[in-house]
Amino acid sequence: MTIPVPQPLREYALLADGERGAVVGPRGEVAFLCAPQWHDDAVFSSLLGGPGHYSVTPAGTRFVWGGSYLPGTLVWTSRWVTEDGVVESREALAMPADRDRLVLLRRVRVLDGVARLDVVLDCRAGFGAEPMELDGPRGGGAAWLARTGGLHLRWTGADAAVRDDDGALRTTLDLRAGEEHDLVLEIDRHRPDGPPPVPRETWARTLRAWEEAVPRFPDAIAPEEARHSYAVLRGLTSSSGAMVAAVTTSLPERAEAGRNYDYRFAWIRDQCLVGQALAATGGDPLLDGAVAVTTERLLADGDRLHPAYTVDGDPVPKPRTLDLPGFPGGAEVHAGNRVRDQFQLDAYGEALLLLAAADRLGRLDARGWRAAGVAADVVARLRDRPDAGIWELDARQWSHSRLVCAAGLRAIAARPASRACGLDGLDRLADRIVRETSERALHPSGRWQRAPDDPTVDSALLAAALRGGVPPDDARSVATWRAVLSELTEDGYVYRFRPDERPLGEAEGAFLFSGFQLVLACHQQGEHELALRLFERNRGAIGPPGLFTEEFDVRQRQLRGNLPQAFVHGLLIEAAHRLGEGKTCHEGSW
Repeated sequence: MTIPVPQPLREYALLADGERGAVVGPRGEVAFLCAPQWHDDAVFSSLLGGPGHYSVTPAGTRFVWGGSYLPGTLVWTSRWVTEDGVVESREALAMPADRDRLVLLRRVRVLDGVARLDVVLDCRAGFGAEPMELDGPRGGGAAWLARTGGLHLRWTGADAAVRDDDGALRTTLDLRAGEEHDLVLEIDRHRPDGPPPVPRETWARTLRAWEEAVPRFPDAIAPEEARHSYAVLRGLTSSSGAMVAAVTTSLPERAEAGRNYDYRFAWIRDQCLVGQALAATGGDPLLDGAVAVTTERLLADGDRLHPAYTVDGDPVPKPRTLDLPGFPGGAEVHAGNRVRDQFQLDAYGEALLLLAAADRLGRLDARGWRAAGVAADVVARLRDRPDAGIWELDARQWSHSRLVCAAGLRAIAARPASRACGLDGLDRLADRIVRETSERALHPSGRWQRAPDDPTVDSALLAAALRGGVPPDDARSVATWRAVLSELTEDGYVYRFRPDERPLGEAEGAFLFSGFQLVLACHQQGEHELALRLFERNRGAIGPPGLFTEEFDVRQRQLRGNLPQAFVHGLLIEAAHRLGEGKTCHEGSW
C-alpha cells in the first residue's frame, strides 16, 4: 500500500464548504478529510500516516508544482509544469453545502503539450480503519458505488478505473492541450439517490455561492489577503454559525514536544475574537453567526460554559488515541480534546466584547442581551476562580482573563440599552477587577505580569488596552506594550511568553495571532510605521496557498501546528482594516 509522503505544511491547500474541509498536497493528494462533518472521523488520513487518500498526480515525468486560489474563494488550482507540458487540476468542495453529504469536484485541464495523470481513490473511514467495499458490480458508463464505515460513496468520471490488491480504485488519464476531464466524488450518510451531479452546473453553483459569500475589502492595506482570509473563515463556518478553530488534528506545534491537539471544534473564545475582528469592518453574516452561537451557549450553559463545542453544539468528545504514525515530529494522534473539562474565564469577557460590538452595529436582539446578562453575572461571581486562561494551561489567576473581563464589562456598559436590560454597575465592577489585578499582578517595572505568582510578561496582556479594559495611554498599558516589544519580539515576530530560560524560538514557534495583536497595539500607540512593518512581517509567514497555522518557526521559515488557524486569519483582517483606515483607538476599545 502506497501512502503519500507528507510535505511541509506551507505547501498544503484547503478546500472547505462550511461543513467539512479537505487538505490537498502538492502532488494532488487529498491527504486529510473528515466526513461528513468536521468532528467525524477522517476518510482520508495520509497526512497523519494513515491509509486513505484521493490523488490526481502527473505520472512518469518530473514536474514542478505551483497553485493558486480563484480570488475570494476556496477553489484551488494545482498547476504542474512537467517535461511534456503544463497541466492543472481545479478542485473544490461543492457549495451550497449539505451537512450529511459532500461533493468533491476535480477538473483536470491541459494547458500545453500532453499529460498523463495517475488517479487513485482509496477512501477509508475511521481514520483508515474501514476499507472501501464496492457496492455491487458496475456496468459500462455507470458511476462507481462503494461503502466505508457506514458512509456511501459515488464516483463519476473514472470509467476505466480498476481495483487493485489493496482495495483502491486506480485509473490513468491521458489528455492533450485544450482537453479537460471532470471527476466527481460524493460521500453521503445515505445511499445516493437520483442522478449524479452534473459537473458544469455544480461548478457554476459553487462559484456563484462563493461570489455571494465573500466581500471585498477595498480600504484594507492588503485587500486581497483580507478577502482570502475571509474566504478561509467562511469555509470554516458551519450553517449553524459555529466556526471550527482549524481543519486538522495532531499536527505538532514543535517536533517531539508532545504538543499536538485536535482543533476540529468551535472554541467560544476563538469565535468571539473573529467576530470582533469582523465587526471592525462592519455588519457581516459571519458576525451574526458568532453572536448566535455564543448567545445560545451562554443561555444554555451559563457558568458551565465549555470552552469548545462541536459545530452542532454538543460537548467536545474526550480525547482518544488513534493507531496512526502521525505527522513527522508529532507524538500520539488524538481525536477529541481535554479542553472540554476546563474553566476559561476569559471566554466570558470575549463574549461580552462580541455582544457589545454587535450592538454597536444594530445586530443584537433581546436574546443577545439576556446572554450578556448571563456573562456579566458569571464574571461578577467567578472572577477570582482560577482558570485555564487563553493558553489553556494549569488553572491560575491569569491576569489576561480578568483584564479581558473588565474590557467586556466596560464595552457592554457603554451600550445605551445596557441599563434598560438591568445591567447596572458594570463599570464599577470593571474598575474593581482592574484595581484588584493591579494590586496582585502589577510588575515592579509598571507593566502587567502574567499572574500574581508569575512575574513574566505575556503578549496576551496587550488585549487589556486593545479592547478597552484599561486606557491605551495608561502607564500600565504603555509599559506592557514596550515589554512585549523588547522581551517577546524577535525579527518582527512575537512569542506568547517565555516558557523557560531558553532563547526565543527554541521552546516554541512565534505565535502569529500575537504578531497581529502587536500590530494593532503599535497602531493604537501611534507607532504607525512600526505597525506596518510588523504587519508585513507576519503576513509573510504564509505559504503559497496563503494559509496560517498557529505558530511559525522563524529560523526554518516553516508553519507549525494545525492548519489553517481561524483566529489568525481573523486578526489579519482586523489589522489590515485598521491600518487601511488609519484609525486609532480613542477612549477604550475600537
